Amino acid sequence: MRTLNQRPDVIPLVAEVFREFGYEGTSLSRITERTGMGKGSLYHFFPGGKEEMANAVLEDVGAWFERHVFEPLRSEPPSAAIARMWDAVDSYFRSGGRICLVGAFALDGTRDRFADRISGYFIQWIAALRDALIRQGWGPAAAGESAEDVVLGIQGALVLARATADEGLFARTIVRLKSRLRPGEGR
Repeated sequence: MRTLNQRPDVIPLVAEVFREFGYEGTSLSRITERTGMGKGSLYHFFPGGKEEMANAVLEDVGAWFERHVFEPLRSEPPSAAIARMWDAVDSYFRSGGRICLVGAFALDGTRDRFADRISGYFIQWIAALRDALIRQGWGPAAAGESAEDVVLGIQGALVLARATADEGLFARTIVRLKSRLRPGEGR
């Protein structure tokens, strides 16, 4: 069995199990098998079991997006922040090869259990992008619609790329979405 000393070291391992099997399809035995950790070690880090693990994973994903996407969109110059968002999204989702864990949780019975975290993730992303577009000179209505379309397009591209096993679909979608957010477009 693998020995890890810190809870933050364990969270990404557990996240990948949830990412692969979803919340309902993930059992403690599947987590121990995939992470190489014993049940005792997992309960040491997560005394609340699978639900605590899922909350920790969602918190970790949310914190990553806060640092790399949401906060830059809120505070950096809009063009630089939007460019940074594209790079972060491409990197995080490994050019479409990695599903959105928050999105996956939103699609199964887990959605109600973690509703605040799930909706908060998407609401923050849309709001931060909308605000960056407004600071870039877009009208509020166009900025709001475009922000929704972009987040929707990213999430849809992740699902469609996986469903069709088309490795280039996500990249093509990002190119199209980028072209919609050029400065001066949404006035």
